[in-house]
Amino acid sequence: MGLSAVEDLLRELAPQVLGVLTRRFGDFATAEDAVQEALLDAATQWPVDGLPDNPRGWLVQVAYRRMIELVRAEAARRDREDRAARREGDHRRTAPAADEPLIADRDDTLVLFFLCCHPTLSTASAIALTLRAVGGLSTAEIARAFLVPEATMAQRISRAKQRIRSSGLPFRMPDEGEQESRLATVLHVLYLIFTEGHTASRGDALRRVDLSEEAIRLTRAMHGLLPEDSEVTGLLALMLLTEARAAARTGPSGELISLADQDRTRWDATAVAEGTTLVTLAMARGPVGPYQLQAAIAALHDEAPTAAQTDWPQILALYQVLERLSGNPVVSLNRAVATAMVHGPAAGLDALAALAADPRLAGQHRLDAARAHLYEMAGDPNAAVVHYRAAAGQTTSVPEQRYLLMRAARLASKAPTTG
Repeated sequence: MGLSAVEDLLRELAPQVLGVLTRRFGDFATAEDAVQEALLDAATQWPVDGLPDNPRGWLVQVAYRRMIELVRAEAARRDREDRAARREGDHRRTAPAADEPLIADRDDTLVLFFLCCHPTLSTASAIALTLRAVGGLSTAEIARAFLVPEATMAQRISRAKQRIRSSGLPFRMPDEGEQESRLATVLHVLYLIFTEGHTASRGDALRRVDLSEEAIRLTRAMHGLLPEDSEVTGLLALMLLTEARAAARTGPSGELISLADQDRTRWDATAVAEGTTLVTLAMARGPVGPYQLQAAIAALHDEAPTAAQTDWPQILALYQVLERLSGNPVVSLNRAVATAMVHGPAAGLDALAALAADPRLAGQHRLDAARAHLYEMAGDPNAAVVHYRAAAGQTTSVPEQRYLLMRAARLASKAPTTG
């Protein structure tokens, strides 16, 4: 078995093994360390020795032994420091009896999703912990993906695990009344992982392919656990329909290509078909939520044979519904652009003017980029150049910056001089 196949298998098995140990010992933080050591052993041994007959069982047993060692070492340290009596919940972190059975046939992946996205954690911590505990990524891989030092990411993950440990949160499914809000947090984290992978917020590369692929894999896993949830289905559809255009988003030199100018023959027809089927099923099942609406908009873009044949009136109608549901200023910005495509650039610019005072858009390049696009549509190249340059100065993505400056340069070369 090749290294890539081994890595894929380990990422699939990681949350299952972590669930077994956490349920058995009640100590997520130590269990996660033990599983990471077992994954490292497997990544080193399996490509050389071959795949064991029962890979999941192999990982469970190795991680279980590591867990015993870690728990006993911790117990010894506490004894030496005479802290055992003052530590709440330490009875849950003592090594179990040798003859106590280990139940390893239960999949607790969904519980792990909820645990890693607990509301007490910051979004950054929830993302990091989800990628490591549920995604099976190493600290180094996560650090590279988010362009931070490995030590910084290690501290972030360590603090997140400590917060979960100190909260005393039991390893179980949330109560029915709590599940909906917790699920919304999980989906938001998955969406943010995908968004960062689809268009990196900083750096020389437009995409972080490892992140977008991992987000889709994790969302598929969530969909497998909750196949009847319409918003889980909608999020998976949105990711597939968006990622379907990935190959056409950049040119030979890595330059950004706008949606209107992309070669649609390069879009992934299989992903488009799957995403369209999923969102159709989700919206028929209901209730309709933000991810389904975004997926429906993406489907309308993907199904249009050409940019000119895009069903903009339907897209505008969907954005209006989405805006009422979400209250998100970026949705309002996209609705303004859709307004321009249906009613003309002047109407779109009026809609954008109403958003200028929203502090949530302050300092973001999207508002100026949208203005530039609409001024270009309106035949005002001088105003478009000003806003393209302003947007370029605000983005931290190098490919986006180059694209915006290129648009400005092309218009400036054709714009009439004033004064």
